[in-house]
Amino acid sequence: MDKQKQYKNSLNAQIYGLVTAIFVTMRPKQWSKNLLIFFALLFSVQESWDITKWSTMDSMLTSSIIAFIIFSVISGAVYLINDVIDYEKDSIHPVKSLRPIAAGKLSKKTSIIAGCSLLVIGLTSSFLLHINFGWIAIAYISLMTSYSIGLKNIVLIDCFAISAGFVLRAIAGAAVVDVPISLWLYLCTALGALVIALGKRRSELTRSGDKAELQRSSLKSYSLKLIDSVSVIAIISTIIAYITYTFIATNLPDNYLMTLTIPMVIYGLLRYAYLVHFKNLGESPEDLLLSDKHLLGTVTIWIVVTALVLVIFR
Repeated sequence: MDKQKQYKNSLNAQIYGLVTAIFVTMRPKQWSKNLLIFFALLFSVQESWDITKWSTMDSMLTSSIIAFIIFSVISGAVYLINDVIDYEKDSIHPVKSLRPIAAGKLSKKTSIIAGCSLLVIGLTSSFLLHINFGWIAIAYISLMTSYSIGLKNIVLIDCFAISAGFVLRAIAGAAVVDVPISLWLYLCTALGALVIALGKRRSELTRSGDKAELQRSSLKSYSLKLIDSVSVIAIISTIIAYITYTFIATNLPDNYLMTLTIPMVIYGLLRYAYLVHFKNLGESPEDLLLSDKHLLGTVTIWIVVTALVLVIFR
């Protein structure tokens, strides 16, 4: 009986370790990017929400939550496959070498099986939720697969691919609740994501030193001067696009109160630039958002003020 109990405990421990390794490889911290799915719900509130029809509001919110979960499963599955492809380069990175696959805690075969299984589950669920959401999920998987295989090795194109991934998240949120949102908001999303991607590359280039090319092929074509120049253009473009959005977007209140959020966007972008250029903290944007109280506070205030403008003062 003791041997049987020990065997059972050992088996449970192995299963727990395997599930934990798979979950960690799916990078749950990165799922914060999928919160963009809720943007369509927030920014379409004036046209689509009727506070007298709580069932409609509840249905849209429920659909958005389910879409967030599905997209998290899909993006997590992509990471499982991506880490298999990046196995050798991750093993020489000071931080990425701790990832389960690079550290030998999760086999490449198991990761591929888990990733493909989750992709099937995610895609099936996405089409069951909404057919357009399903097609967008396919587009996202295709983009990220192309990124993992080759796009990430092409200078600047890698950053544009990351930016496109953010835009697809925003589009997916609009599709699942069947509401249109301003093209200017998509543009702001794309440009803001480009700023984040460039900041990530800058930190990788700075921290990797002589091993830059070994850790990421595209880094051999980057320079701090190039990244800084493109970042300035991206930040200015984001600010201009957002200001334009607050003034001319047709799905915003006519009282122009959304202009109150402009200082928050400008400060948030400049704060991020400061953290990247002077603190070299851009390699993990998801950690940066949660760790920097100024950045987190700015984003929180922006969400609150935006919600008030769209819901109460419309």
